[in-house]
Amino acid sequence: MNAFALTFVAFALAALAWRLWLLARHARHVSRHRDRVPPDFAALVPPEAHARAADYTRDKVRVAALEAVAIDGALLLAMSVGGGLAALDAVAASILGTGYARDLATVFAFVAVGAAASLPFDAWRTFGVEARHGFNKSTPALFAADIAKGVALAAALGTPLVLAVCWFIEATGAWWWVWAWVAWVAFTLLLVAIFPRWIAPLFNRFTPLEEGELRRRIESLVARCGFRAEGLFVMDGSRRSSHGNAYFTGFGRAKRIVFFDTLIERLTQEEIEAVLAHELGHFARGHIPRLLAVRFALAFVLLALMGWAAGEPAFAAAFGLPSPAPTGALLAAFMLAVPAFTFPFQPLASLLSRRQEFEADEFAARHASADDLVSALGKLYRDNAATLTPDPLHSLVYDSHPPAALRIEHLRRIAGRPA
Repeated sequence: MNAFALTFVAFALAALAWRLWLLARHARHVSRHRDRVPPDFAALVPPEAHARAADYTRDKVRVAALEAVAIDGALLLAMSVGGGLAALDAVAASILGTGYARDLATVFAFVAVGAAASLPFDAWRTFGVEARHGFNKSTPALFAADIAKGVALAAALGTPLVLAVCWFIEATGAWWWVWAWVAWVAFTLLLVAIFPRWIAPLFNRFTPLEEGELRRRIESLVARCGFRAEGLFVMDGSRRSSHGNAYFTGFGRAKRIVFFDTLIERLTQEEIEAVLAHELGHFARGHIPRLLAVRFALAFVLLALMGWAAGEPAFAAAFGLPSPAPTGALLAAFMLAVPAFTFPFQPLASLLSRRQEFEADEFAARHASADDLVSALGKLYRDNAATLTPDPLHSLVYDSHPPAALRIEHLRRIAGRPA
C-alpha cells in the first residue's frame, strides 16, 4: 500500500469516526431533552409531539449510523484499496475491450454498486422509520417505479456527460479538466432549466394553484417583492409522504413556485404567505446564483486536482489500477477519493447555508409577518416531527438550517419583541 493509499484510508476512517461520533452525540442530546418542550414552542408543540420527534430522530440516527458503517466504511474501502473498482474495470475490459464502451460500463457499474448497497437503507427508512412514525404514504410499487425512473434518467443524462469527459481526457491534452469543467457547468445549468418542466413531472403531479383568496394573497406578495415566476403549483407530496414543504425551482423565466398539498392543508393563509416570503428571500438576496457560483468554483478546484492526480502513478496504484489508468476507472476512483478528503469542509457549507436562512427570515419578516412565520415554523416542526433540541455540534456540522430555537429568537428580535 503506497503513501497515497495510506493517506486515503486514514482520511476515510477519520471521516467515518467523526460521523459516527457526531451521530452518537446527537442521539444522546435529543434523548436527554425528550420530555421537555423548549419554552419558545410550548404553545405550539405538545409534549407528546415533542417526544415523538425525539423518537423519530433517534430512529433516523440509527439507520444513518449503520449506513455510514456499511457504505462510507466497508464498501468504500472494498471498492478502493480492496480492489473492487479494479475488478469492475477488469470485467468491463474482458467483455467490451478498450474504448468508450468500457469506460462507460465501469462508471455505471461503480454507480450501480453504490446504489444497490444504499437500496436496503432507503427501503428501511421509507417502510420502516417513516411508516412507523406515520409519515410514509408510498407503496412498494411506487418505490420501485421511482427507482426505475431514476435509473433511466441517470442513464439518459449521465451517458453524454461521461462520454464528453472521457473524450476531453483523451483529446485535449493536459488541460482536459478545464473543458470538462465547462461541460459540467453547462450540464448543471441545463438541468436547472429543464427540471421544472420535464424532470419533476416524471415523479409528481403538479396542478395550478386554484383561484381564490390564497392565490390572490400569494400573487400580491410576489408582485410586492418584484418576483416573476412561470406559475404557482401544488405538488402531490402526500402521494409519498405526509411531510409538508414549499420550494422554488427552475432558472430565469422557468422559475416555478411549488407548494406541497400537505402544507396547504395544515397552515393558515397568513402562515403560507410568510413561508413563501421566506423562500422569496432566497431569490431576493441572490442565494441561488451565489450557491451555483460556489459549486462551480469547487468543481473547478476538484477537477484541477483530478487533472493532477490523473498523471500520478501513485493515485492509480492506490486503487489497484495500472498507470495510465483507464479513463472510466480514473473517473470512478476520483469519485471514491473526493468525499474522504472533503469532509473537513462540511461545516463551512453548513455555515453558508445557515446564514442564508437567517437572511431569508429577515426578508420574510419585512414583507409578510414574523409572527406568522414563527407560527408556521412551529407547525412544520411539529407536523414533520423535526427535533427542536438537536446536538449543537452535530447541527453546526450538518444542518443546512439553523436550530429551531435560534430561528425563533432571531425572528422575534426582528419583530421587536423580547426572545
